[in-house]
Amino acid sequence: MTKSPRWIKSTQQAAAACTVKLPWERGLRREAFIASRRAAATPEVAPKVAPPHNTRPAA
Repeated sequence: MTKSPRWIKSTQQAAAACTVKLPWERGLRREAFIASRRAAATPEVAPKVAPPHNTRPAA
């Protein structure tokens, strides 16, 4: 077995003790984050208005 530097052990212990929820973790918070990004990425399109039935030029 190879020797590992001392800082690796302390870093692994600190990572194991971390309780912060990150945005890319699975769950409802992640789904809401992705939904908000998709909503911001897709611009709202104005509804198309049908042309009027009477297309004759005014006299």
